Amino acid sequence: MASMASRAAAVTITNAALDKPSHGSSGNLSQRSFVGLRAGLVLGQKKENLSLSFKVEPTSRISMAVAVDVSKFESVTMAPPDPILGVSEAFKADSSPLKLNLGVGAYRTEELQPYVLDVVKKAEKLMLESGEFKEYLPIEGLAAFNKATAELLLGADNPVIKQGRIATVQGLSGTGSLRLGAAFIQRYLPGVKVLISSPTWGNHKNILNDSGVPWSEYRYFDPTTVGLDFSGMIEDIKNATDGSIILLHGCAHNPTGIDPTAEQWGTIADVIEEKSHLPFFDVAYQGFASGSLDNDASSVRQFVARGLELFVAQSYSKNLGLYAERIGAINAVVSSSDVANRIKSQLKRLARPMYSNPPVHGARIVANVVGDPSLFDEWRSEMQLMAGRIKGVRQSLYDALSSVDENGKDWSFILKQIGMFSFTGLNKNQSDNMTDKWHVYMTKDGRISLAGLSLAKCEYLADAIIDSYYNVK
Repeated sequence: MASMASRAAAVTITNAALDKPSHGSSGNLSQRSFVGLRAGLVLGQKKENLSLSFKVEPTSRISMAVAVDVSKFESVTMAPPDPILGVSEAFKADSSPLKLNLGVGAYRTEELQPYVLDVVKKAEKLMLESGEFKEYLPIEGLAAFNKATAELLLGADNPVIKQGRIATVQGLSGTGSLRLGAAFIQRYLPGVKVLISSPTWGNHKNILNDSGVPWSEYRYFDPTTVGLDFSGMIEDIKNATDGSIILLHGCAHNPTGIDPTAEQWGTIADVIEEKSHLPFFDVAYQGFASGSLDNDASSVRQFVARGLELFVAQSYSKNLGLYAERIGAINAVVSSSDVANRIKSQLKRLARPMYSNPPVHGARIVANVVGDPSLFDEWRSEMQLMAGRIKGVRQSLYDALSSVDENGKDWSFILKQIGMFSFTGLNKNQSDNMTDKWHVYMTKDGRISLAGLSLAKCEYLADAIIDSYYNVK
């Protein structure tokens, strides 16, 4: 056979090669011959795609064009569904009125509807009224946004900002900012391993893998207590090669919702400083976890106060509800303004061929909200309301579980967790039961998003958890 590539072959057939014309036909291809010929060609080509066309010539010669179309990408396999975003697709396909989507970390109202912050609507209205242009931003992003985001992270009066020791580059939300940081590590710290918590946000591994950065895990979650394995965490960080990079969740650890205490953060900083490790914080929930921008940034600020160099990736998807705007930043806090300027130049160099420059709309929203005292106060109030609703749902779920559980299991770990997620401790089979029997959609590691739960659904969810925990191995 010819090459599997897309091709067309011309075939000429004479009457001599076919059955004699039937029913007195003169020179036309008989129906039986046509069917036999077509079948033979199809069998000969096996599973290739065929397109047949015939042309009857005056000399009773029949020209047949056979077009065979086979993609150059036949070797490309179907990718598995994303473990988080795939949950939403399965949820949409479920027609049950009882269904709950607790997979994706996106805030919902008590009516389980998407929520656009009032302060965002006001900021956008001001932007429309001022007639903002849509020209390209610089590679590093909107200057007013970068200034606002550094001040939110460290505090406006932080000496690091006044001394110019922070390099801030606007990124494509948290994911894009982490990706830019990983690209910097791969190029300028080649071979240095990144340690990530076990478990961690699923996309951390994807980002590091696609950036060509080696990684390993440090212990974090203790399944026996459904809490922090602090001793294991410290031991693994101590045993890591000097100068490793330690990826840390600034607040509201994803997926567990388990954070170190202030004292434990101090111990972590001690070990990292002793081992000359480089901390890399992922801050996706500042202000959204506790309702306080300052409290949720305290871990980062503690490390900065010690004079440690570090990276921080930020996202405004959760705390301002700007999920689709893809707005975030990558920050490098370093020893001098000269080093900061050089790092910023190289981050820009990496961004240029990756996405050229970032989008402007979300950056202007952040800059306008933070830069206007009245809008800033309103934003903090809305964050407190969102964080408060999640805390209320968390308390209600704990109350329902304690009430339904006849075996007296201690469910208080749910109250000790923080942020929009709760790590239930359910295994894959139990999580499958939650979905298959109870129509509760969640990730297979047992994580649920409390932001997608209403007070009215807490008892139903508690029944599902109790059934899955006790009746499924």
